[in-house]
Amino acid sequence: MDMSLTHIEARVIGCLLEKEVTTPDQYPLTLNALTTACNQKSNRDPVMSLDEATVMDTLESLKAKRLIQEITGFGSRVAKYQHRFCNTEFSTLQFSEQEKGILCVLLLRGPQTAGEIRTRTNRLCHFADVKEAENVLTAMAEGGKGPFVVRLPREAGKRDSRYMHLFSGDDFAGVYSDGADSVNHVSDSSYSDAVEDRLALLESEVVALRDEVTALKDKIRELCE
Repeated sequence: MDMSLTHIEARVIGCLLEKEVTTPDQYPLTLNALTTACNQKSNRDPVMSLDEATVMDTLESLKAKRLIQEITGFGSRVAKYQHRFCNTEFSTLQFSEQEKGILCVLLLRGPQTAGEIRTRTNRLCHFADVKEAENVLTAMAEGGKGPFVVRLPREAGKRDSRYMHLFSGDDFAGVYSDGADSVNHVSDSSYSDAVEDRLALLESEVVALRDEVTALKDKIRELCE
């Protein structure tokens, strides 16, 4: 995927895609409305606390990438912003309603299972069942125009795999293989390395906590004697 969005750029694009469908009367969005949408506590992961200056800097970056357009005039003295990310005359990306809905929630909430995506896209598009969502995700991962998403290895103790969009330069970007026999999975070895690193960090933290508890016990014992 040639496009590489920062986490904040992904949030801005995701908000514009969402509000275009859910609140069409208020779209395009003003800077204030877009900042509020970015910091929304529902349907966002992680929850952010961006100021207008940061959002404006992000808009300028997206304008340079030709992914958003500033709208002025037409009876309004306040500049408004609309995306050029997909499904416009300015974009080469053309998605179905379901594909667009999937990308929107992935941009706003990060990796999710097909079941979570089906539930969270209910205001953006319709899936008859989880199987239909999985079929669309598979097409987006393996289709000739993509890949646009990748299926991550199933986490230990979890029943379903999660899917992630490929429009950001995240740690997993470039790790998947797009060969003829590939299903666009993140490599198991890279994922295992990340898990091992995380476990090592947790183990060191547990050791440090044990040392602190032991020191506190010793101090309490001294005070009681």
